[in-house]
Amino acid sequence: MKPKRVGIFSDLHCGHVAGLTHPDDWAAADTKAGCVVAALNKQAWSAFTKLLKRAGRLDLAIWNGDMIEGKGERSGGTEIMQADRLEQAQMAIRVIRFVGAPKNFFTFGTPYHAGVTEDFERIVADEFGGDIKSHQFIDVNGLVFDVKHHVSGSIIPHGRFTAVARERLWNLLWAEREQDGQPKASVVVRSHVHTYGGCFASRWLAVVTPALQAACTKYGARRQSGTVDWGFVTFDVDDKEHWTWRVHTAQLAAVGIKATRA
Repeated sequence: MKPKRVGIFSDLHCGHVAGLTHPDDWAAADTKAGCVVAALNKQAWSAFTKLLKRAGRLDLAIWNGDMIEGKGERSGGTEIMQADRLEQAQMAIRVIRFVGAPKNFFTFGTPYHAGVTEDFERIVADEFGGDIKSHQFIDVNGLVFDVKHHVSGSIIPHGRFTAVARERLWNLLWAEREQDGQPKASVVVRSHVHTYGGCFASRWLAVVTPALQAACTKYGARRQSGTVDWGFVTFDVDDKEHWTWRVHTAQLAAVGIKATRA
């Protein structure tokens, strides 16, 4: 078997001012607010392209949910740069086409972002002839990936690893029962909480991927204290016994956050 490199990307949130945005969709810098958004668009895209170059050529890519932002009802649409979810899907398509992996797999994100009564992320998957499911099991040279978007978070730093470890155990229990067609996986992948971390042993890994949405949202600024990791993860797979992974992250400059002189 030929070694394969797998890229795992999640939480693009295309359409949000802090989402990953292809240059064709950058905000117009014709107002003060537009200049701030355009600068963030440019900064994130520059960091993304540099990380992609460092990661090297991908044989396949997994897009693990929340590719679009949705209507942004919780913030009254005030953080949306593109409100049309059909156009948000096209924004995601432009990002994925730029990455250029010859094969793509997809998972559904949270209904709040991707559609409660519609699945707008299906538009993205259909564009690439890719398979999209709520829960994916992907065999790469015999190494099985268990991939789903959602995982629980934690308000304490040392509690962040519990949820993804639990996902690993649930996979073992489902595989033991031989129900629902779940195979035993060596790599469990979750996203959603916009932070990188996980746990591992000699023959398995359970990992939460970083996000590709910058950490300057109203929800994050006003309700959350935890750190955010920005980037993606790659795996190099020779076979089911020989594989490695690497996280590719960047520090984006904070927007609108500085000490106020008293």
